[in-house]
Amino acid sequence: MDFIRAQSYKGTATTGEVVISMGDVVDVRGRDVIVVEDIVDTGTMVVCLLDYLAKDNPASLKLCTLLHKPSRRETEVKIDYLGLTVPNRFVVGYGTDLDETGRNLSGIYSLDENAAKNDKQDV
Repeated sequence: MDFIRAQSYKGTATTGEVVISMGDVVDVRGRDVIVVEDIVDTGTMVVCLLDYLAKDNPASLKLCTLLHKPSRRETEVKIDYLGLTVPNRFVVGYGTDLDETGRNLSGIYSLDENAAKNDKQDV
């Protein structure tokens, strides 16, 4: 198992740029790889990450995501394992966050666009 940090958001908006941070990554050549993601929305970040990993010729490369927001899709993404489809709202909790805040909430909440950061509604 290995961890790669990839992000394309600042606050509630995508920057359009993908930043990938990692240490010494496990060699994926010839291995079965499953990328586990919190949310797939525009698809830009996860496609960049999948393309990066595919260059090392894994035996297989699959995508698992807890949340899917198809209304925001800009890039085609094949999701192999899906938890929930969510509406076009910014969500936090259960692993998703807003600038590192809200990740540890025990449920998934959507932010009220007109409210402060701490206001939330159940998804």
